[in-house]
Amino acid sequence: MADKNYITPGGFKRLQDEYDFYKKEERPRITKLVAWAASLGDRSENADYLYGKKRLREIDRRLRFLTKRIAEAEVVDPLAQRAPKIQFSATVTLESEDGVTKVVSIVGVDETDVSKGRVSWRSPLGRSLLGKEVGDTVEVRAPGGTTEFEILDFKYQEIEIEEFHYDGPSESESR
Repeated sequence: MADKNYITPGGFKRLQDEYDFYKKEERPRITKLVAWAASLGDRSENADYLYGKKRLREIDRRLRFLTKRIAEAEVVDPLAQRAPKIQFSATVTLESEDGVTKVVSIVGVDETDVSKGRVSWRSPLGRSLLGKEVGDTVEVRAPGGTTEFEILDFKYQEIEIEEFHYDGPSESESR
């Protein structure tokens, strides 16, 4: 299980959408910018050319990363799960030793967002929950110390993953 890139359908779609954006939109746009800047002559002091070449290297690095993650992905649909114990893609209701209730969904490393209750199956909390049942108590060792949680409930439901959107510089800011 440690070598797998488990991911939910929403997380997989997000990786594919990001790949498509860089491959079909961003890289062609930057390639045009570099070609235009190169046509101006001296490239050694041409900021558009230098920026464009640097940006193309960043895009190509990201595309290689995304290609690998997509190729290694093993999509696990929570709606198809029937496991009697907590497995990847479960949404778990926990109560901490101080009485605080929290709900977390166990997701892949590419879709983790603790602020939205999505924890990686490789994280201390995610690992401690796998294979457990309602009523079990888990002890989570994290950098902030050790916390004990009781598992109140778990279910397999759709896990909302936000769609990919690009937050980088706009075309007008890149020139």
